[in-house]
Amino acid sequence: MAIRYLKSGKPQVERSEDDAKVRAVVEGALADIESRGDDAVRALAERFDNYSPPSYRLSQDEIDELVAEVSPRDMDDIRFAQDQIRKFAEIQRASMQDVEVETLPGVILGHRNIPVQSVGCYVPAGKFPMVASAHMSVLTASVAGVPRIVATTPPYEGRPNAAVVAAMHLGGAHEIYALGGIQAVGAMAIGTESIEPVHMLVGPGNAFVAEAKRQLFGRVGIDLFAGPTETMVIADETVDAELCATDLLGQAEHGYNSPAVLLTNSETLANDTLAEIDRILGILPTADTAAVSWRDYGEVIVCDSYDEMLNMAEEIASEHVQVMTDRDDWFLENMTCYGALFLGARTNVANGDKVIGTNHTLPTKKAGRYTGGLWVGKFLKTHSYQKVMTDEAATMIGEYGSRLCMLEGFVGHAEQCNIRVRRYGGKNVPYGEAAE
Repeated sequence: MAIRYLKSGKPQVERSEDDAKVRAVVEGALADIESRGDDAVRALAERFDNYSPPSYRLSQDEIDELVAEVSPRDMDDIRFAQDQIRKFAEIQRASMQDVEVETLPGVILGHRNIPVQSVGCYVPAGKFPMVASAHMSVLTASVAGVPRIVATTPPYEGRPNAAVVAAMHLGGAHEIYALGGIQAVGAMAIGTESIEPVHMLVGPGNAFVAEAKRQLFGRVGIDLFAGPTETMVIADETVDAELCATDLLGQAEHGYNSPAVLLTNSETLANDTLAEIDRILGILPTADTAAVSWRDYGEVIVCDSYDEMLNMAEEIASEHVQVMTDRDDWFLENMTCYGALFLGARTNVANGDKVIGTNHTLPTKKAGRYTGGLWVGKFLKTHSYQKVMTDEAATMIGEYGSRLCMLEGFVGHAEQCNIRVRRYGGKNVPYGEAAE
């Protein structure tokens, strides 16, 4: 039997049309910010967020007042989550060592891991205040040693969300702005009269934020394409439909365009999960969002074998992949294209999103084929250096370099080598000729 789709989402042509509309809106907004600076940012904030305070940057007094609004229990929970994320980020940072080695007598090569000097961290809050995204970007940048961390978040219900601001502040943000969407990432990347531009943009967001980052890439660095949430559940009959449906809808509630895919080798489990999704949507408080996302982007795919499931998972390259089978470690060993894996029925994406310690800013739209998620290493640039310490080394390397440059026709390059051969080796190399 062939791979069967018991449920499909929007056709790809319709998804492409949606993407084209987003591209046009973003292009216009970024051009406006480029030409009008703060005036454009304010106009966009008024248009999209209906928000126009005297200053979008929060003062220290405003930050302190918002932090004071967060309950002691919530603050304890935020600190616990940040402790877990900091621990893992510090372990990752410690694994990245500077190196220096003498590869030949008198030839020293090395590299240094240098923090990006300024980073703009976007923290979504339009539909849901994404407290965890502040940990994932701001705190991780802080562990990496970034000296200037700018954090932006849209107003939530008409004002900055206190818990999000508290997480940004505790995480180490140096500047906090109540700005969302295109205007936030555009202002951070392009710069305005009141916001100095940053060198890199990080953080998840909706389709408009992801597209803005894509269009700004090159002017600034970006972490990855982290657009609307995607989730995939790979399951066999070792688990039940309630668990599968819960894990699918738990991510579909993110937005109206969050793909959720069940990949299984059990048609019984597939049909039972479809029924269970209908049941849960009848009681889920966020069903108005999750139901639309499931209707337009949900898929149920039945395969005949584990190998087929693996191949289909590799093709889809989903952001979150929840594996609940009798061979979870087999998937861990064989999967290569995904954002993050969540292995076993005891594990779930929500814990990974909020508290367990790994980073939840992950690649979407098949970007898992060529990049992993945000981590402390994304904030570090590995720069090489070279030192030639002896006359003998300068002569020997110079002779090789001279000949290889002339092989390519680069006479000026060759003379950089030749002058060292003449000066440090005492050899007569005619100008414009290769050293012997």
